[in-house]
Amino acid sequence: MNKYNLVEKVSIYFGIVIFLTFILLPFVEMFYASLRPLDHLFRSPYQFYSDDLSFWAYKEMWNTVPLLGRYIFNSFFLATCVALITLLFVIPAAYSYARFSFPGKNSSLYLFLAVNMFAGAVLLIPLYKVLRTLGLLNTYQAMIVPGVAFLIPTSIWLLKSYFEKIPIELEEAAFVDGASRIQILRHIIAPLSTPGLVVVGIYAFIGAYAQQFLFAISFNHIKEYMPIPAGLYEFIGYQTIKWNEMMAASLVGIAPVLIVFIFLQKYIVEGLTAGAVKN
Repeated sequence: MNKYNLVEKVSIYFGIVIFLTFILLPFVEMFYASLRPLDHLFRSPYQFYSDDLSFWAYKEMWNTVPLLGRYIFNSFFLATCVALITLLFVIPAAYSYARFSFPGKNSSLYLFLAVNMFAGAVLLIPLYKVLRTLGLLNTYQAMIVPGVAFLIPTSIWLLKSYFEKIPIELEEAAFVDGASRIQILRHIIAPLSTPGLVVVGIYAFIGAYAQQFLFAISFNHIKEYMPIPAGLYEFIGYQTIKWNEMMAASLVGIAPVLIVFIFLQKYIVEGLTAGAVKN
């Protein structure tokens, strides 16, 4: 049976096209800006396509910013560390909220959401004092610790909902066979929750990638530890801004996120749609 008539199908596809246009057009323009010579970027009238496009900026950007490769590595390294540490804390916490009852359970969950209402900039001074007391300023940890702290609350909510959909009868059967809570979590819950774990991991990875700039310029002043968002400032000179090279470096910098998404998109879709159909 056909669920949609012709008019509804046309409307749906039209809406998708409009949505994708607004989402992808800025990236298309970034790509074209990276291919244009610097003196042609702001010429009038505007030309979407011209015959002077080249990949020169993708080669020259490594000479303009010699540490660019290090900045890209730092971004990927920091995001990976934040995602793994977040999962390490979130898995047992989310399982506890999904299976146990204890005083303050609901109020603490709402408190987690309240924490996310505060922008990172509001807490910069307290975070700076804490990191200085711990001796973590100007280190990788100075960007990892705040990233983990800001991502844990939402990650607990996401993974808690996924754990709650796993039948508790599986755990009861494991208890009968003599399994402990840790064994159940490791050998039963975690394997069954792979799509959910991937979704939370990707959320933490992208979230850490996006928030690196604020923590990098606030808690770190060593160039070798800077991530790509902060490293892009080196394309800004005293008299000119090398926009084409900056756009090229930006596109290369987000490549790790795109690669991770491409390889794990199957699990992402499974995790996001796991609760959409009731058994």
